[in-house]
Amino acid sequence: MIKTTIKVYNNLRKIVTKIYHTLNLKRYETLKGRKEVIHNVDAITLGIWKQLQGIATKKSLFEIIAPLCSYKTLVVSINRCLELLKKVLNILLVSNRYHSHLIKHVDATDLPVCSNRKEKSHRTMKSIASKSKSSKGWYYGLKMHATIDLQGLILAIQFTSANSNDREILKKMNKDIKGILIADAGYVSGELEKEIYLENERILYTCMRTNMKKIANFDDIELLKTRMRIEDHFGNLKEFHNLTSTVCRSINGYLVNYLTSVIAYMLKPERESLKYLQV
Repeated sequence: MIKTTIKVYNNLRKIVTKIYHTLNLKRYETLKGRKEVIHNVDAITLGIWKQLQGIATKKSLFEIIAPLCSYKTLVVSINRCLELLKKVLNILLVSNRYHSHLIKHVDATDLPVCSNRKEKSHRTMKSIASKSKSSKGWYYGLKMHATIDLQGLILAIQFTSANSNDREILKKMNKDIKGILIADAGYVSGELEKEIYLENERILYTCMRTNMKKIANFDDIELLKTRMRIEDHFGNLKEFHNLTSTVCRSINGYLVNYLTSVIAYMLKPERESLKYLQV
């Protein structure tokens, strides 16, 4: 078990190192002052590996690597890599788009930052979090919008306040993505369909509400049946990669948790992302 875990970490570090050098992220290192206890490559790797292994908190991660540094050093080292993680995520998204399937699914999922009873006393994410209602009820936090193709490749990601306009985010997030976009009934809008439509390049299909007179043909129904796959990806991210968290103590801590969770999901050994990533 230990040997397997070490092997997973070493393989992940090789991938992160290649991306790090490809993007020339070394230019963001601090050259003056005392040398960092945990190098940026290791900090990024540890953050992603934590999510890949389903380790719930940085405290639990610290208990595994305790002899190497202090708990504060570990947290500061991982959180300071927020901007670097954005660049790592971006190159993965670009690579996935290049090899994406024609059919894509668009949706958003809730990211609570605290329980409802703690909403008024919560301070950490107060500046960007808000209250909204999802299919599971009311929550206080953020929302993650995503476009994922039929192969499971994540093509676009955006984090917003919980009360953001899903339709506006869909337009901005998919302005450079082509193909058949499939969304749920929450995105129904004749104006949106017209704005998204590009002849022979892009079209938006949405699930129909019960009060709509529009009739779907067999092909439309078969396409819309695939929409639920994006819910499976959201479920995996939350259940096995710690996408949601209510224990972070800073905005950077929350954002790093979200980014490392998504990157870990994209870098799982069985994912198509690794096969297509050219670094």
